[in-house]
Amino acid sequence: MDEGKMDENEWRYHGEGNKSLVVAHAQTSEEVFQHLQNIVDFSKNVMKEFLGENSVHCGEVVQLPLEFVKQLCLKIQSERPESRCDKDLDTLSGYALCLPNLARLQTYCFAEHRPILCVEIKPKCGFIPLCGAVTHELKHRVCRYCMHQHLKVATGKWKQISKYCPLDLYSGNKQRMHFALKSLLQEAQNNLKIFKNGELIYGCADARSPAADWTELAHHLKPFFFPSNGLAGGPHCTRAVIRELVRVITRVLLSGSDKGRAGALRRGPAPRGPRVCEASPFGRSLRRQGKNSPECSGLPKGCLLYKTLQVQMLDLLDIEGLYPLYRRVERYLEEFPEERKTLQIDGPYDEAFYQKLLDLSTEDDGTVAFALTKVQQYRVAMTAKDCSIMIALSPCLQDTSSEQRPVVPSSRSRFAFSVSVLDLDLKPYESIPHQYKLDGKIVNFYSKTVLAKDAAVTPARYKEREDCTLVLRKV
Repeated sequence: MDEGKMDENEWRYHGEGNKSLVVAHAQTSEEVFQHLQNIVDFSKNVMKEFLGENSVHCGEVVQLPLEFVKQLCLKIQSERPESRCDKDLDTLSGYALCLPNLARLQTYCFAEHRPILCVEIKPKCGFIPLCGAVTHELKHRVCRYCMHQHLKVATGKWKQISKYCPLDLYSGNKQRMHFALKSLLQEAQNNLKIFKNGELIYGCADARSPAADWTELAHHLKPFFFPSNGLAGGPHCTRAVIRELVRVITRVLLSGSDKGRAGALRRGPAPRGPRVCEASPFGRSLRRQGKNSPECSGLPKGCLLYKTLQVQMLDLLDIEGLYPLYRRVERYLEEFPEERKTLQIDGPYDEAFYQKLLDLSTEDDGTVAFALTKVQQYRVAMTAKDCSIMIALSPCLQDTSSEQRPVVPSSRSRFAFSVSVLDLDLKPYESIPHQYKLDGKIVNFYSKTVLAKDAAVTPARYKEREDCTLVLRKV
């Protein structure tokens, strides 16, 4: 704070308690309110249009008593993940975003005694880029998620590499989707959580073995999938319950949802990247057995995964092609800083903003307008790459079978379900330089460690997928 520039008229009373009196700077509070309102507007005017009315919950900005916010932050501090405790919570503005509890069914109202199971999945980016701007050939073969795993383990973020590959989940092939979901269950990291009646029962737990976690998880889930209690305990029971969970989640992910406008993203005949990531353990296992990877069945166009993938593919140029365009916008703003509001970099995220996202041309005409459109599309794509999907399941009662509701079957029961998307804050414009540097770091680390190691341990004449002939001579 600059003592000479402080003005008491810019501060306002917020409350007091015990020996404390709280005042807040008016501009700070207004900035927080506008930031939260931008999140609501972006969800309503952009993501709801792409992903569908029932899948996106916009919420509303509310104002809370500061003393309540302060006491709430103190209460939950010990429950926060250690990796997040360095993130300070806003206890001064009094503004918050109020959203529905997505661990509950959102489509219909159910009696409180009805048990609810909720699976949260962060699927990440489901495609490999094939644009000409990519200079690292490796990025045409291995997906970003699989490469990033190695860097995260090396830097201590996670203890072991996950077998999950997003391209398997987005393939639409049930065999690959089952493998992807089982991989998430084996090594959840921050990509999968399971809630029972709103309480977290399964998530990231590095200190425990997957087998122990699965046994405990199966104990929680058995009443949902085998209500008659016909299974005994033990490994067989655990495998049966996990298998049912994976099948039900797959059916839900492939089910149709309400219509969004992702179909408005009409793409030309431009080539897509490969449908299989070379680093996927699923594909590697098949190749070792001399089998081809199963064909991509393709996602049904009405399902949420398909619509999410379409929004992700607004990243038309990859960060390598996008970064020079970002620099063009930056140079323009350095010369005309007053234009930042006109360019809608910080909002408003309205219908006009949405309409500009539908321009999928990649022919650069050298203008700031072209560069800005690609930058905004990239920000929206990155938001879709980092969103979470919440699947809420509730067992159907026999006397409600005639009611109209989304229902998914399992072997011995049926579930009413709802599917929602969260974490839809538009990625910051200022994060693009960081993404550019991180991309290079991920690719270089993978190339220098993983590929170099593979080359060292694999004799040239027996390299994977390479044809060879064995000549046997009499002795």
